[in-house]
Amino acid sequence: MTVEMPSPRLELRQVFKTYSSDGQKVEALRGVSLRVEAGTVMALVGRSGCGKSTLLNLAGAMDFPTSGEVLIDGRSTTALSEGELTSLRRTRIGFVFQFFQLLPTLTVLENVELPLLLAGNRNTSQPALDRLGWVGLTDKAQSLPHQLSGGEMQRVAIARALAHSPHVLIADEPTGNLDTASGDRALKLLRECADRFGAAVLLATHSAEAAAIADIRVSLRDGSVAEIDPA
Repeated sequence: MTVEMPSPRLELRQVFKTYSSDGQKVEALRGVSLRVEAGTVMALVGRSGCGKSTLLNLAGAMDFPTSGEVLIDGRSTTALSEGELTSLRRTRIGFVFQFFQLLPTLTVLENVELPLLLAGNRNTSQPALDRLGWVGLTDKAQSLPHQLSGGEMQRVAIARALAHSPHVLIADEPTGNLDTASGDRALKLLRECADRFGAAVLLATHSAEAAAIADIRVSLRDGSVAEIDPA
């Protein structure tokens, strides 16, 4: 009897990505294969220019491989229509950025509600408040982003990323703009995104402290996987 294993939340199969720059071809990724399971944190580490940002863009279905496949919940991103891709990004993927990317004219609550609204949900206030409670910022619900500290803004960004319970969470240098205490708190929340909510978290970082929360650390060098280090 053959038992079929469930598909990983995120999978890259022999992914190459080539760009043209000043008439020259630049290979940003070279044959990268990775699997990120539900409830797992994978950290991408390496020098600037090693391919981390390119890989995150592919994993978040914001760009597509030149060859190879990126699969989210078993579905290849290159096989989807534009409408299916939009739905995938709005329902299955969450993003956390170094510079927060909160909308300045919206309240904290409205920022967290936004992914739910984009996904077509009608009842958005209570789920958003629940996520704000999880990050400890219920009392800031009616504040505007400029009234928050950097650490608070990143916690709002994490609440927003988890508002629609995505299967894949993409985090790009999430502690790069934070002090040590705020960064540590953000990292604990990202770890909990996997442990509590079952997200597959893909984290790009230059920080040893950030990489330390991961189950798997992947070192990239010149667009290729140099080393995979299970925790």
